Amino acid sequence: MRPRRAVAGFDSATAMLRRLASFDAAVRTGRIVRGDPMGRAGDPDRAGDASLAVNPNRAENPDVAEYTDRGPASAAEHDPGDPGPGTRVLAAAATAANRMPRGAKERLYSASGWAEAVPRRRVAEIDSDDLAEWVAGHYRGGRSDVAFVGSADGALIHLAAALGAPWLPQTLLIPVRRHGVPPEDGARDLDRMRSTGEALVRRNPDWRLHHMHDPVQDRLMIAHMCYFRVKWLRLPEAYRAFLRATLPRGGTLVVSDCALRTPTTAVGERYVFQHGGFGGATQDELRHGGPRVRAHLRAQGSDYRRFVAPEPDGEHPEAEWGFAPELMGDLAELARREGWRLVRLRHDEPGSLSPAVADLYRDHYRRRGVPPNRLLAETFMLVEPYWALRTGSVPYWAVFNTEPAQRALAAYLDRSPDFEEIRLGLFSHGVDSVGLAGAADWAGVLERATKVGTFLGTDPGRYPRDFAVLFRFRRDLARVRGRRPLPDPLSWEEVAEALAGKPGVDVIPEHG
Repeated sequence: MRPRRAVAGFDSATAMLRRLASFDAAVRTGRIVRGDPMGRAGDPDRAGDASLAVNPNRAENPDVAEYTDRGPASAAEHDPGDPGPGTRVLAAAATAANRMPRGAKERLYSASGWAEAVPRRRVAEIDSDDLAEWVAGHYRGGRSDVAFVGSADGALIHLAAALGAPWLPQTLLIPVRRHGVPPEDGARDLDRMRSTGEALVRRNPDWRLHHMHDPVQDRLMIAHMCYFRVKWLRLPEAYRAFLRATLPRGGTLVVSDCALRTPTTAVGERYVFQHGGFGGATQDELRHGGPRVRAHLRAQGSDYRRFVAPEPDGEHPEAEWGFAPELMGDLAELARREGWRLVRLRHDEPGSLSPAVADLYRDHYRRRGVPPNRLLAETFMLVEPYWALRTGSVPYWAVFNTEPAQRALAAYLDRSPDFEEIRLGLFSHGVDSVGLAGAADWAGVLERATKVGTFLGTDPGRYPRDFAVLFRFRRDLARVRGRRPLPDPLSWEEVAEALAGKPGVDVIPEHG
């Protein structure tokens, strides 16, 4: 099976990989020039035209325009820059869905996700080595003094962009089609899909399968599919080859180590089940229910009064965000052999890096004479490293659209209250879920701006069912006035010094 057909395009890791790799490719091919006031090679008459700052060969639809070309001149099925048929289906569906009544909108969104999922009978064809080659193939090649491997995190993507560094994810999401399982019933999901998961891990001995069922945030998607999140426990050959080709002797290999762990149920060798995700519901609510859960289920028209799941019997790195430490052995061995410094960038949970990276960008802008008075607040997979730099925006990434994420952003603004402009892209997942922060709560953040506070690509009246935000966010960000030249890359030493001592973040030299 072709890798891009197996991996979810709607997942955090895939979206972040594509945005960073697209930025990297544009710089390395000369489409974007660091230090050029226009930020790109070519016609200076185009410098002030926001629409032409996008790839001049772009599609006519600005919602799906890219700012780089689609990849090497090879067959389309081998082009890692192509978003793939599932993502194009989602783009078209999201635009249409925003004009529909609520029920029809939710059904279409759910069906569009199902279109991207793998038929169950084909799961055993998925090969981890093929997927590793597909990941590495997103990048065009070329040297860098720094490279990242490990956990996904939006702030980490902005950190990598500032360093001119690539990132290889440890975890990918493989969505698998299935029917007849209520979103509330994780136990039945495991029952139905266990044999399929066992076949996947038998085929791929370097993976651990984290079978994830989140009835809170993924309610619409898991109505017709299950989530198989796979983590590499051994470093695949394609990653080894890519890192050797990228890092010179004396370079720095940084492990993104999200320390978040969560209760799991052992299913088999290298196979665990995780009920719930990292979001607004507490572990107690996921396991035992409560007033918020009952209210949520009533609002959904469900006959359930609590969620159903197998009893946890252990703990593992969180399925989507956590780092599996088994990979460290191979990384350490490779770093020693190649003469690289190995550094572990440990962060307590997704979002812990966000204040530190925002502060780093503010300081970097000040040193370059760029006013650090614009804040770009992103959520979940809405991550735009190129446009953050080009608009001179300080990026702050919120892991999701939940109350804890909103409070964390508000707390950052308590400490850094002097932003003149605040723009916020608000991810929509289609459900008034437990712990969701409402549009009015997020609007309160925008009121902290001293001049301009606005939603970006977001229709607050349609949130959390504003599915077109996935494609309007980049378009509207590209229209923000005031271009800045792309800076030269930071050094790892500058970054390590800036991150040292930040709450929830540790920079840990392993060797070198």
